[in-house]
Amino acid sequence: MATHATAPMRHHGSLQWAVPLGLGLLFGFYAGFLHRTGSPVTWWDVLYGVVAGIVFTALVFGLGRIQGSLLQEVRATAYGALGGAAVGFLHSLTGDSVYGSAVLGLIVGGAIGAAAFYVFHTREP
Repeated sequence: MATHATAPMRHHGSLQWAVPLGLGLLFGFYAGFLHRTGSPVTWWDVLYGVVAGIVFTALVFGLGRIQGSLLQEVRATAYGALGGAAVGFLHSLTGDSVYGSAVLGLIVGGAIGAAAFYVFHTREP
């Protein structure tokens, strides 16, 4: 019985940009929506959302580029920190207190970090 030849695994370059771009679009749209605070949409709100989306996209893309060189624990912490900071920032746009935003960011960041830690330790050798 002949064995099958294994083809080298190829990574699609489009996913390197598609995931950060999709997340950045959602983040920017939601940040612009929250910045509006119930008033009619202005160019300032649109610009705010675009800039927030670009910054978030750059952070997600940068983390995705360096994640292979990080230890699993550090990588999970980085994903938790990025997720917690993003949620805390979005919550701060609602007008709630800084403490409420910080607590929510810490809770969400801890949950994301714990989930990432679990995934990295169960899926990777």
